[in-house]
Amino acid sequence: MLGLVRSVYAPLFYAFKFVCYPFDVVLRFIGRGWGAWRPSTRGTEVLDQDAPSKYQTTEYPPDAFDVPDQPPNTTVAFSLEYYPPGASKVIGRGSWCYIGLVDESTVLKYPKHLEEGDNIQVKAQLLEIVGSHPRIIKSHGLTEHGLLLQYAPKGNLSDYFAENPDIPLEQKLRWCKQAAEAVDYIHEKNILHCDINSRNFLLDSNLDLLLADFQGVLLSTDGKALLDGQSRESSKYHCPRVIADYAEVKTDIFALGSTIYFILMSHEVFPELISWEQEEEVEARFSNGQFPTDSHICSKVTAKCWQQCYESARDVIFDLSQIQLS
Repeated sequence: MLGLVRSVYAPLFYAFKFVCYPFDVVLRFIGRGWGAWRPSTRGTEVLDQDAPSKYQTTEYPPDAFDVPDQPPNTTVAFSLEYYPPGASKVIGRGSWCYIGLVDESTVLKYPKHLEEGDNIQVKAQLLEIVGSHPRIIKSHGLTEHGLLLQYAPKGNLSDYFAENPDIPLEQKLRWCKQAAEAVDYIHEKNILHCDINSRNFLLDSNLDLLLADFQGVLLSTDGKALLDGQSRESSKYHCPRVIADYAEVKTDIFALGSTIYFILMSHEVFPELISWEQEEEVEARFSNGQFPTDSHICSKVTAKCWQQCYESARDVIFDLSQIQLS
């Protein structure tokens, strides 16, 4: 009888032991490990909430990472900065071009995107027609990479004012006259600049003005456009007109008036209107004849520029010369 019991239950017992034994070992191993475990402090630091720490985060406003809206009728394009042969570094950039330093007297103006090379061609043609003049940036010719130009080491007029707020009146009046001389000269060559502003007047090592960035219009003797770089003034230099792209001598002189205002006041017209959303307000004021009323030594000159009283930039030069002599 006993033998029968052993023969029946022995296999069951060993099978149960075979299955349960590993679980027993595993459970004891886990239990011992859990009891001995302590959190490691190696590689960690205790943060003191009251003390400055490199781990403390910076609070940003909710809109800090929002992408701003673009002005209407604009295209956003991304470009990688590059250096054509001969250009050592980028010292300036425009909406479609880079200015690369070649040597101490020369820069290379070249397109951000190769398909925009036609703009360089227009600049080169206009500068070739303009020729050499003390008030005009010198061209050293077109290459396969871009347009070689005279280097203006003192930068543009706008940036110079930002870095040098205390400029003598005598110097300002000299710049006003030089700006008018540049405009008068290109008009003699039947060229309209179409983008006269404080950033397109550069300064050489002697702090003399040089008109640059030619993308305007070449006119025939009967007033027809022979070449048009499609450049037009920004709102604070833009003469009100029925056809927005129309250009003539008086539209350049209007922009010259805003430039003279900038030189004498050290800021652009309507300085309270600074965003592109407010450009329509600037245009509306000009269209309604609401020009700046700030008092400065050339107030009558700027008013006559904006009111289109001058027939030529030479008349502006005459009035400025009279002010210098007074």
